[in-house]
Amino acid sequence: MADTGNPADTGAQSRIVIENCAVATVDADDTEYASGHIVVNGNRIEAVGPGRAPEGLTGVTRRIDGTGHLVTPGLVNTHHHFYQWLTRGLAQDSHLFDWLVALYPIWARIDEEMVHAAARGSLAMMVRGGVTTAMDHHYVFPRGSGDLLGAEIRAAAELGVRFTATRGSMDRGESDGGLPPDFAVESTEDALAATEQAINTHHDSSFGSMLHIAAAPCSPFSVSTELMRQAAELARRKGVRLHTHGSETAEEEKFCHELFGMGPTDYFESTGWLGEDVWMAHCVHMTDKDIEAFGRTKTGVAHCPSSNARVAAGIARVPDMLAAGVPVGLGVDGTASNESGELHTELRNALLVNRLGPHKERALTVRQALRLGTHGGARVLGRHRETGSLEAGKLADLVLWKLDGLAHSSIADPVAALVLGAPAPVTASFVNGVQVVEDGRLLRADEDEIARGARDEARRLARISADAG
Repeated sequence: MADTGNPADTGAQSRIVIENCAVATVDADDTEYASGHIVVNGNRIEAVGPGRAPEGLTGVTRRIDGTGHLVTPGLVNTHHHFYQWLTRGLAQDSHLFDWLVALYPIWARIDEEMVHAAARGSLAMMVRGGVTTAMDHHYVFPRGSGDLLGAEIRAAAELGVRFTATRGSMDRGESDGGLPPDFAVESTEDALAATEQAINTHHDSSFGSMLHIAAAPCSPFSVSTELMRQAAELARRKGVRLHTHGSETAEEEKFCHELFGMGPTDYFESTGWLGEDVWMAHCVHMTDKDIEAFGRTKTGVAHCPSSNARVAAGIARVPDMLAAGVPVGLGVDGTASNESGELHTELRNALLVNRLGPHKERALTVRQALRLGTHGGARVLGRHRETGSLEAGKLADLVLWKLDGLAHSSIADPVAALVLGAPAPVTASFVNGVQVVEDGRLLRADEDEIARGARDEARRLARISADAG
């Protein structure tokens, strides 16, 4: 990548000009340019178009020659559990419930220092792989463990990523028929109070905000109906979004019928959990009626193909969801069930896994896969008017993917190269107009230091869990 400044321009604005690159805007018309330009002005995209940038721009502080690159919107992750970075590689051959039973006793020992190290590891892996908007679903709050949500928020600020932190909760422990140890769950009242405090303290609803908070009880089998209902009421009163796990496994479907006398989607509807302000993780086991309900209410879905395969949950019906108008984005999920921790690999996995389903080769196209990881994710998080596509006036969250190297140079279609090829190197990634990755390396943090810190905290957690066991 050639990069030349232009000190002769001294306009009031601070512009970055990127030229000579393929551009996939992922706008409503899927506009693409074989050779185009992007002008960034401050934290906004000022112009996108074919050919070179307009002549006479003032205040240009940087010019980037994007020859051999594809520019796309930054990737948007819609489901994750950062703390699981410390427990990767365990319960390798378990389905979801057995996996949870094996890991909850370990997760119940986390503390603030561990969560901060885990969040830095999780975020570093995503950011250097093209993620510009991250999300986390943190729902394990052992007593006396410190400010766990604050630890994640600090980590996101340190790495410079746009962040949706969901304040999760569980109030159904082992003694109430749940899976986690009792000391790792909260009372209904405490969970709601802590969620409201998190919203009051951290949520920023302004355009271009770097931090959103959402309310996120964990799942129907770890949360009481009262917490589900009151969390929905709280979120709507405070004007924030709602998130939980839904219809992930056949066992969950059976559990809901046994406990509530209805399937997960009907249960969610009965508790106020369908709507444009809601998104669910996984949604693997969905009937035609379920998909229709999600489409009718515009309830979003975080599709996590690698994690679904890792715990043998099944194949989500993404083509049918899209046909029904369901908003769908991509999620890494926790790295204890997707050890790579990278979202750009989910573009490829979403396409390939869905082609194993009934729609076969017509399940998803490469451009649909890219849309899931960008505009689709932004819509699921309620941020599609700000980010998720390359359009004038939107936030300058964008990625330059290097496609002229050995792994991609013979693939003529740049979007196909990105989605079907090996993970593409990130030459540059910008969040809010600020560069956070250069030639595959983080600019705002030391990856080696992050790796050492995560390793040390993972070992500390393993020791504490072994001693407690």
